[in-house]
Amino acid sequence: MTGDRLRADGLTLGYDDRVVARDLSLTIPDGSFTVIVGPNACGKSTLLKALARMVKPRAGTVHLDGAPIGSYSTREIARRLGLLPQSSIAPPGITVGDLVARGRYPHRRLLRQWSTADERAVVEAMRGTGVDALAARPVDELSGGQRQRVWLAMVLAQQTSVLLLDEPTTFLDIAHQVEVLDLCADLHEQGNTLVLVLHDLNQACRYATHLVVMSAGAVVAQGDPAEIVTPDLLADVFGLPCRVIEDPETNTPLVVPLARTAVPT
Repeated sequence: MTGDRLRADGLTLGYDDRVVARDLSLTIPDGSFTVIVGPNACGKSTLLKALARMVKPRAGTVHLDGAPIGSYSTREIARRLGLLPQSSIAPPGITVGDLVARGRYPHRRLLRQWSTADERAVVEAMRGTGVDALAARPVDELSGGQRQRVWLAMVLAQQTSVLLLDEPTTFLDIAHQVEVLDLCADLHEQGNTLVLVLHDLNQACRYATHLVVMSAGAVVAQGDPAEIVTPDLLADVFGLPCRVIEDPETNTPLVVPLARTAVPT
């Protein structure tokens, strides 16, 4: 399908008595590496969950492939987009191969046998994420970076071209953060549309082709990071006095917080 496959129109989102976002609209450009950033509790993860129908809007509609997302069955949504939530927990003792194979669930039918297409999808997903040599290992024995690659492999095994990842680098050291984001960049270059929630502004600027900046439940800026990331924007959204310079490696915006001013004595 051509056009904008995923968009939100006039969403009001919340939990119990707390409203997180009101009248929020957003279109995810097809084929983009979209990254959503903003201060803590501004609604980033809630928006991502709404895009995946994990949170039901109090008002407004999410559209997927031209239809309200509520019109699809859960299985059909899983055939159209993949979601990696925060802090995924694997069943105790499950192996890498078995966990990745669970990504084929949306494509299974009652009494349908495991097919060569299922096997191919799992093998390709593990190979593409570099975890094929770990297939027989229990997931709970892996390092944080390895586990995150396994979860990505499971999402890839769904064979959807839209991937939503909620803070996929949380709790990883810097080397594993870059490893996971490089893998995401590879997936984007292969034609997938990615939507990530990230906290690190410099990582967001380096990897995003489309940056969405949120504050207090609203989208306050979006577009090419090189065009929208300015000291004034970051001061307004994050309260961060900073300079924005050019990253010497990628020529993307690099946010440098101003040095602490010495306290007069």
